[in-house]
Amino acid sequence: MTTEFSFSASSSNDAAPSLTSSVDLSTSSLELSIQTRIFKIIVIGDSNVGKTCLTFRFTGGSFPDKTEATIGVDFREKAVEIEGETIKVQVWDTAGQERFRKSMVEHYYRNVHAVVFVYDVTKMTSFRNLQTWIEECNGHRVSASVPRVLVGNKCDLVDQIQVPSNMALKFADSHNMLLFETSAKDPRESQNVDSIFMSLACRLKAQKSLLYRDVEREDGRVRLTQETETKSNCPC
Repeated sequence: MTTEFSFSASSSNDAAPSLTSSVDLSTSSLELSIQTRIFKIIVIGDSNVGKTCLTFRFTGGSFPDKTEATIGVDFREKAVEIEGETIKVQVWDTAGQERFRKSMVEHYYRNVHAVVFVYDVTKMTSFRNLQTWIEECNGHRVSASVPRVLVGNKCDLVDQIQVPSNMALKFADSHNMLLFETSAKDPRESQNVDSIFMSLACRLKAQKSLLYRDVEREDGRVRLTQETETKSNCPC
């Protein structure tokens, strides 16, 4: 994710902005911050299963020309609209190699809203190692109520597939996860990649029964009004 900042210079003859304008600007920023909810989704799996490529495809809509092993944690985000509400989906991509994870793993699992487990359909070892990743996730006290999905990547390599779909589906069912088989590289699979993260975002939105809908000013203060969500028409 790249964030751009724009600065403009003013001459010494320009009038200084009023205090009221500064307060209004700060209040508007606060309103925007309050109204935009953020969902943190972490992506877990062995090295070289395509975690970084999946996050690139979802947040940027393309496959990276060149990738290197993730060191520590890589972070990207994308704003999506669900039922008229703009939500920021933060995708945290972590290194698959233990030597790159030790210093970051505790922070990585903190305040997580959903988990994506990724394996390479052409490498049976990456599928076998999923149990280890699930144990690590549970070991960091990620609640069972946190939605989890299973993703088999690189399905475009049809002649090299080692993990049958029925085997993956059985594993997903036993761990109460949805299964997605896709390819971050194949542009024809881009909608399927989007579905992985959008399905989680829709589910997370539906889980939140108390929504902060209205921001009102009272005596110069910003007040939050809670509204109970009774139904969901999420298209995902």
